[in-house]
Amino acid sequence: MSDAVVHVVDDDADARDSLAFLLETADFRVRTYASALAFLSDLSEVEPGCVITDVRMPGMTGQELVRRLKAEGSALPVVMITGHGDIPMAVEAMHDGVVDFIEKPFSEARILAALERALAAAPQPAVSNDQAQVLARMETLSERERQVLDGVVAGHPNKIIARDLGISPRTVEIYRAKLMSKMHADNLAALVRMTLSVRN
Repeated sequence: MSDAVVHVVDDDADARDSLAFLLETADFRVRTYASALAFLSDLSEVEPGCVITDVRMPGMTGQELVRRLKAEGSALPVVMITGHGDIPMAVEAMHDGVVDFIEKPFSEARILAALERALAAAPQPAVSNDQAQVLARMETLSERERQVLDGVVAGHPNKIIARDLGISPRTVEIYRAKLMSKMHADNLAALVRMTLSVRN
């Protein structure tokens, strides 16, 4: 790997050590922190790379850490992990700029793919090739699929989207599966990330 460092922030010592071991086995350089505040206290000397942070931590949550990093002008990409995720939380995290939002338990391949993407994160030109592909895929969506997509990106659960559109939650699930297929999104975080990339 490069000189980039993965900074793991998690108050659960076992989870922190387990993730650090997994990453070191995959040849990543790793630094661990028991809290968001401990990480922030070292921010001025933190080596370039990316951050993996748990969401629920005492003192300062992962989401608060992301906002604090943004306020400090830090360009460190962030991957967020949680054992208690839900759609609104994932969407909020993506709006805050995290690279990925991963629910526990996660596979080794899932976390490594997220890290590769985080470490590759860099300022993009006005419309990158990736964004052009996303726009082209969005053009293939039906009006109803676009409406469901808008609801998903707004962080609404299926039953709220269903109520707003006057259809059943099961029908929303069907539309959501179709639009995820058309958008080539493997999961909710990917769908939200690619949509925000062309809307922001």
